[in-house]
Amino acid sequence: MDVSGILEEHKNKFKPIQVDRLIPTEFDLGLLACFDMNMLDDNRLRASQQSRDRYLKELSREGAQQMINELFGLPTTVDEDSVYATLPKTTTVLPREKPIPKEKPPTRWEKFAKIKGIQKRKSTGKVFDEDQGEWRRKYGYKGVNNDDQKPWLIEVPGKADQYQDQYQVRRDEKKARIEKNTRRNQRNVEENVAVEKGMKPHEMRKRELQKALVLSKQSTASLGKFDTKLKGEPKTKGLKRKFDPLVGSADSEKSKNMDILNRVAKGESKATVINVRKAQRAVNNAKRAAASKSK
Repeated sequence: MDVSGILEEHKNKFKPIQVDRLIPTEFDLGLLACFDMNMLDDNRLRASQQSRDRYLKELSREGAQQMINELFGLPTTVDEDSVYATLPKTTTVLPREKPIPKEKPPTRWEKFAKIKGIQKRKSTGKVFDEDQGEWRRKYGYKGVNNDDQKPWLIEVPGKADQYQDQYQVRRDEKKARIEKNTRRNQRNVEENVAVEKGMKPHEMRKRELQKALVLSKQSTASLGKFDTKLKGEPKTKGLKRKFDPLVGSADSEKSKNMDILNRVAKGESKATVINVRKAQRAVNNAKRAAASKSK
């Protein structure tokens, strides 16, 4: 019985696994990517929508088929669950998504250690806790030295009050250490920002203090006229707010109300009325910004 016709008919149902290209396709198997440099057929791209979609699907299938052929040629590792292929190193250089992080300026301690030649020693961050029977961190979350309530008995120092709670003393000392480290960290951050702007740290702190002082002066109705003057305090300029007297003539009150009614009747909006105080403040802020830049 000749079954060659049946086999040929069954074979024609599937696409060929061998794909021929005029220009060989380049592969970067480390990224699971392939690059086809062959020109596209303009006639088929300009044809009907159905024909164009069929053409693009054929190109996609052939590219995937070439990638599969290359992957089956890689060395494999057989495991109990499956067979794994070992991908080679990537050859395509991709651009970074984000810029290279800037190198952080050294802190005061790092500068001092560099001058004195102090080198940091690497030590294990865990110790064996005999009471718990396990390895625990020295400091931090669930650390051995971080547990103030661990000792059931604390010896009272000779000069301390015998009725003083030593557990509370330890808690207060720990809180003070945390606040001190927080202040040092904030100081290092401020110094790094000043170095990036090309300023000295104390000059930047002085400028920030003056800015906060000016803002606090502007928050009062008199713009700081009746506040106590400090040594070296910068002068603040602005337009003083004026208030009408609580008790006035009936004619002035009537004229103001009629003025408001006339503007409403004419359809004037707030945008057409000039706010002198706001405009003067904007001019003063612009002058102050220009003066700070010139300095």
